[in-house]
Order: sequence, then structure tokens, then C-alpha cells
Amino acid sequence: MVSIITPAYNAARYIEQTMASVMAQTFNDWEMVVVNDASTDRTGAIVQQYSQQDARIRLIHPDEHIGPARARNLAIRSANGRYIAFLDSDDLWHRQKLERQMAFMANHGYAFTFTSYQRIKGPRARPLNVIHAPHAIDYQHYLKNTIIGTLTVMIDRHQTGPLKMPNIRSSHDMALWCDILKRGFKAYGLPETLAYYRILPGSNTARKLRAAQDVWKVYRDIEQIRFLPSVVNFLHYAYHATRKRIY
Repeated sequence: MVSIITPAYNAARYIEQTMASVMAQTFNDWEMVVVNDASTDRTGAIVQQYSQQDARIRLIHPDEHIGPARARNLAIRSANGRYIAFLDSDDLWHRQKLERQMAFMANHGYAFTFTSYQRIKGPRARPLNVIHAPHAIDYQHYLKNTIIGTLTVMIDRHQTGPLKMPNIRSSHDMALWCDILKRGFKAYGLPETLAYYRILPGSNTARKLRAAQDVWKVYRDIEQIRFLPSVVNFLHYAYHATRKRIY
């Protein structure tokens, strides 16, 4: 029923914890598609070992380093599930994440959902603040507040149709959410903390600047929003992004 999309690049330090949080799910009808994106550490060997223990874990090896957007797209093309979920190689899920979210979608017939999540820090997963999911968000509101955590998303592609992310450094997930929302869907929030987003050392100013540049690229190049509305959207985005980091 659910295909979990996990790009992995030099993820040996945390990917065992990530896979363990999936294997502990109370909902069992899932597959985890891990794309080992030309890692130079033991990522591939670790995932291979787990895939031998649990056939629901599948490992894909691209011929070269392709980056997270293309890795996610490769996993989506390979996925068998009706529902697509996303989990990066250093993040974690609550053990009832799939069960609770699947019930939420089934009860309401939703095509696109996300949940609240908690930010955690470093290898010991020190708890930080919780990002609370609003009831629903549409295209115009999402442009101003990119509150949807990728690690919390679940999509019924029988309803939405094909899923593909543009090949940009970051914010490719944002571009996909915009694409789905522009098709007339809303994203519905489940107000339960069911995922844990890990903040890693070194992910500071330079990466935040690149992420901001890619958000601007989504506004201007992908969504083709005029300059002044893009400025307004970006200012709202910057405000909400700053609030998320306050703890």
C-alpha cells in the first residue's frame, strides 16, 4: 500500500536508526525504496544487510551521483505502492505514523496529507520544538508558508496522478507540493507529532542561503510568479522559516 522514498548519500551514521523506525511501524503493508546515491561510506552495505533481513526494504544503486531530486524521482518510478511517503536517511518516524496517517486519509478520502513533526538535534536526537500542522493548506497559502515537512507527507497517487520533482538542489519537494496543489488538491494536516526531523551540525548559514535561493527559483522559474508577488511570498516564507528555527 505504501512506498517510502529514501534518498541516501553518505548516510551511514544515521540510516540504521531511520530504517529501524520504519521496521517498527504498526502498519505493515509498506516497502522502503532506498537510493544509495554513490555514497563513499558504508551506506550501501548497511542497507543491503537490512534488505536481506526484511524483503520490504529495496536498495537501488544509480551508476553515478545524481542528487536528491533525481534520487527521489528514481525511487518513485520504482515504487509499487498506491501511497507515496517520504523519509530522509537521517530522520525518524513515530511507530504509529503510517497507521495513523493511513486511517486519516481513508476516513476522509484525502489525496495529500502531512502531519506535525518535532525537530531533533544531533546524534542523540535532543528534542527541540514541534512544528504544528494546520488543518489544511492550499496553493496560495503554501507559497507564503512552506510548513509541510517532507518527512511527514503521504500522497495517494491514484488521485493525484504522476509525481515528479524538478532537478534543483533543494526545494524540489516544495515544487512538487505546488504542482499537486495547483491541480486543485488541498494538503490536509494531521495535528499529531508523528515524525522527527534531525538538525545536523554544519547545516548552517551557507545551506540556508542556498535553500532560500532555491525557494526564490521555485517562485520565479518554476511557478513563473511575477516579481512583486514573488517578493511578498518570499518575505512571508522567510518569516515563517525563521519562526520554525526558534526554540
